[in-house]
Amino acid sequence: MSYFQSITIKSPSIAELREKVEAALKTEGFGVLTEIDVQATMKKKLDKDYAPYLILGACNPVFADKVLTAEPHIGVLLPCNVTIRQLDKDNFEVAIMNPAAAMAAVQNPAIEPLASEVGDKLQRALELIGA
Repeated sequence: MSYFQSITIKSPSIAELREKVEAALKTEGFGVLTEIDVQATMKKKLDKDYAPYLILGACNPVFADKVLTAEPHIGVLLPCNVTIRQLDKDNFEVAIMNPAAAMAAVQNPAIEPLASEVGDKLQRALELIGA
């Protein structure tokens, strides 16, 4: 079981693609709670150059509530990360985490169907981004 799924997509900029990613996530009930700009962070902290690379922390509050109720420590694995990184001039990779793979370590049977549902929602969002 892979811990992520990804697509490659053409876009004039990471900013435009981010809008498309956020819109697709929204159709599946997700919002973006956090953002890490890897390019800016690595430049600031290590003076190292990176291509544009964003890590978006996506959350579906309905499912977050369900998994936190079933397993209070699950917060260490939340939110669901979605990455956008530039591969070359106008090609980007959008990757989503596989919640079932991430939650497998928890070994709580109540989490399994929820992780599967969240994974399905993220997969549909990824397909919408690529459409």
